[in-house]
Amino acid sequence: MSKAAGKVAQIVNQRKPLTFRFADDGLVPNHPRWPMIVYPGAVELPGDVDPASVFEALFGSNGWDGSWRNGIFNYVHYHSRIHEVLGIARGTAEVRFGGDKGEVLSVKAGDVAILPAGTGHQRLSSSADLLVVGAYPPFGTYDLCTSAEQHEEALRTIPKVGRPAKDPVYGSEGPLLIAWSED
Repeated sequence: MSKAAGKVAQIVNQRKPLTFRFADDGLVPNHPRWPMIVYPGAVELPGDVDPASVFEALFGSNGWDGSWRNGIFNYVHYHSRIHEVLGIARGTAEVRFGGDKGEVLSVKAGDVAILPAGTGHQRLSSSADLLVVGAYPPFGTYDLCTSAEQHEEALRTIPKVGRPAKDPVYGSEGPLLIAWSED
């Protein structure tokens, strides 16, 4: 077990989820039923461990894999065939979620955002040291949607992306499972 994986249980703070629902704006469909979830300050990032490895271990322990390290694209985009979790490992950013008519949020190290398929996102600004870890549930297909021509197909594919079995931060008891009800 890696040093980061050993500390996973110690670094998660129980946080009340913030939920955001966004309407279809003609370019970005957003999700028709499920809200975007944000856990501010959900992860304590110990100084003696690579912060990105903490998020990779946490997300992986809850079945969210295919992780990557980078930032957030500076143009509006969404994924129509898969959900995505974003963990802020280092730095700060202003991110618009939900498309041009969405909501601008300030995110910082330790925050987590869970985007159901179809949720628009765009980095507006960031600190020079921004580092984001993203990951995906064990089903779905990564795609990158940026144009109006993709909208109609996305409306058909987004509702078909099923609910994950676990919340990427809190596992099988996480708030995501309530917020993303299959009813």
